[in-house]
Formats: sequence, structure tokens, C-alpha cells
Amino acid sequence: MKRVLSKLYVQVLLAVVLGITVGAVWPAAGEALAPLGDGFIKLIKMLLAPVNFLTVVSVRSPAFCWASSPTPWWMRLPKATCCRS
Repeated sequence: MKRVLSKLYVQVLLAVVLGITVGAVWPAAGEALAPLGDGFIKLIKMLLAPVNFLTVVSVRSPAFCWASSPTPWWMRLPKATCCRS
């Protein structure tokens, strides 16, 4: 049982089922937990902008040329235009 609960997808499914159960059985408790969920969504949104920016910069920057970073091949394709001198 411990091995099954250590997998991320099982934890996510368990959290979804637990959230639906709390909202259905105890609506007041679900409303009380709403700020926690809203804060989590705001944290995720706050992290998306820097991650997207750094991804674009690392792909487009001439300092990060073909062999300098272990990027996947589909991210190296746009660099072919910026790294040629």
C-alpha cells in the first residue's frame, strides 16, 4: 500500500476524490478551504511567467549555443537561426 501511495498520480487522484467528498458532505468546510485553493492557483500562475520567459531566453540567446546546454532537439531548432554568425 505504501508503494502505491508514493506515486504522484495516485496522490493527485486521491486529493481530487477527497476534495469532492469534502465539498459534497461538508459544504461549509469546502467554502472555508476556498482561500487555500485560490492561493495555490495564484502561486501556479506566478510561477508560469518566469518559467516561460527563461525557456524562451535560453532557446533564443546566442550564449546558449548548440552544445552548451542539454536541451531537447525540438527546442534547439529555433537556435539554428540565432547562433549563426
